[in-house]
Order: sequence, then structure tokens, then C-alpha cells
Amino acid sequence: MNPFLDLRRGREFESLCAVSTELGKDPLQVQGPGGNTSLKKDGRMWIKASGTWLADADERDIMVPVHADRFSAALKTGDERAADTASFLASVEGAPDLHSSIETSVHALLDSPVVLHTHCVATIAIAIRSDAEDLVKDKLADLDAVFIPYQKPGLDLARAIMARATGRTRVLILGNHGLVATGSSAIEAKKCLLEVSRRLEPAVDVALAEPDRDWVQSLQDTGWIAAPFQTTQAIAFDDNLLEIASGSSLYPDHVVFLGPGCVVAKDAETVNEAAQRGSQGRSERKLVICPGKGVAVPAASNAATLTLVRAFGDVLVRVDPGSEVTRLTDLQEDELINWDAEKIRQALNTTESASA
Repeated sequence: MNPFLDLRRGREFESLCAVSTELGKDPLQVQGPGGNTSLKKDGRMWIKASGTWLADADERDIMVPVHADRFSAALKTGDERAADTASFLASVEGAPDLHSSIETSVHALLDSPVVLHTHCVATIAIAIRSDAEDLVKDKLADLDAVFIPYQKPGLDLARAIMARATGRTRVLILGNHGLVATGSSAIEAKKCLLEVSRRLEPAVDVALAEPDRDWVQSLQDTGWIAAPFQTTQAIAFDDNLLEIASGSSLYPDHVVFLGPGCVVAKDAETVNEAAQRGSQGRSERKLVICPGKGVAVPAASNAATLTLVRAFGDVLVRVDPGSEVTRLTDLQEDELINWDAEKIRQALNTTESASA
């Protein structure tokens, strides 16, 4: 028998798919094709494919086989092959012909049978703060949690984890990125992940707002629409949220799907004028904030883009007012924009516009 197939046909794989679907359908945990999950045993691993949606795990074949033991060994010995995730894909009959997740190196490195990685908005709201490491120690000490300062997803992140994690580590809070929880089973890992999320969720009412009606009307036939999420709209009506939103990006998937940062329109600017100004010399911006009026997104936004539009608001309304935040640098943003691995993920999510 093929050990990969044995693992795939087992109850734990079924449980992983169920947990993946549950997390993938929760926009406070996973947005669009973000996040990834894995199951491994005896050096063999099944992990979510890049560009696929965890929400589809129960209905679509989104898991690919990887030689986790070989990948982990390459990482630990500095083997240059570790830079090529595809080198460790296993040949298994019936497995989907897809790229393994960008984070495959992280999953291969961690010893736990199940690894769950989400872009939990409550976690990101902590992970972007300059005092994030202290907060993790305070709130998650008994969960054997470790804070990992921001690194480019994939190999760089895996190396940073090797430098900080220990054999006791169960939880990783990834600076400006998200949450990793591990366990001996999918159910155990999920319980751990949800407990972290609960502890990091702020004990305040989440801000909501509606865009100005006249402003919404003014967007007709401009190629833009009002963002259809009340937390995102709240940014345009709150000086604290507007201050956090202004500037460079706060986490990777924002850059990948919405472009670097966002644009704050000047008083006399239309949304199109603001977008054109903000995109000069850089990649296209897909968020325009008009203070006191609303937040606009392209009318042709696909489903993946819209999930990140919502996440932007969901994260910002959870940041404690007055907190200092750590942003991605221009160089870090450009690394993500020009990264072939992320271009593949974008290409797989180019359909389903906002009007669909």
C-alpha cells in the first residue's frame, strides 16, 4: 500500500478537511485563498494547495502530498533545495496537479501531526502592534506560544521559526501575519486555535458604519462601488482608524490582493483621481478612503479581493486605540508584489467579480 494514500483515506484526514472547511468559512479566521492546514505522519504530509480555498476542503480535492521529512531535513541542514517547494512534492496517484502552499516549509518543519494556519483578524490586530511580543507572553504564556517577528512568508519565515521555536511550542503568533496552532489531531489543534482567538479578541464593541448615501450615488458608472462591509466603512468615519489605515501595508495578503496600503482621498478628489494619484509609480491600489464619506473598491473586484476588503476593516476595528503599529516596509511590499509564488495564487483567484 502507498503510505500517502493510507494517510489520506484515514479518519484523521477526513477530520482535517472538516476543520479546514469550518475555519475557511469563518471570515474572522480565513479570507479567500488565505490560510493553510496540514496532516502528517511518518514523514509524509498532505497540505492545502496554493490558491485554493479552505472553505472548499469538504467538496474539492485541495490537498497535495509532500515529503515532509525530506523538506524538514533540507531546511535544518541549509540545503539549497529547500528554496523550491516543488522539489518535495510526492507522486501519488489521484493527487491534484496543484502547487503546494507557500507555507509548506513551515508545516514540514513543525513536528506536530496537525498544523493549522489562519489569518485570524483578532490575532493580526495584536501581531501588527509594536508591543506584540509582550502581549503574547502575557496572554498566551500557558499555551507555549512564541512570537515570530515578520518575515516574508515561506522559507524566510520557516528559518525564523527554527531560530525561536522549541520542542514545546504549540502556538506561533506571526508578526504582521497571523496564527499557527498545532495538535496531535485536527480537533485538538482547532481547540487550541480557537482558544488563542478568544483570548486575543478585544473586549470592546466592534465599530460599524454605513457610507454616505449621496457619495454612494456619486460612484455610479465610475468603476467603483462602496465597500459592502460595515467594519471597513467605519474607517472613513473614525480618526483613529483612519490614522492606522494611512501608510504602508500591515500584513501580506493585503498587499497581494489589494495592492500596497490604501489611498486617502483629498477633499476635492474623486475616487478615480485619488486612485490614480496613489498608484503612480507603484502597483494598483484597490482601496480608496474618502474621509467622512466612505470606502470605495473597484466594481469588478472578485471574491478573493472582497474578502480582503472586509478583513481590513475587521482587523483595524480590533486594534486598541493609541497603539503603535509596525508596518511592512516598501521593500517588503515589493517582495510580495513581485513574488512568483504569489502571482500564481492571484492567477487562481481572478474570477467572480463583486457583481456576481
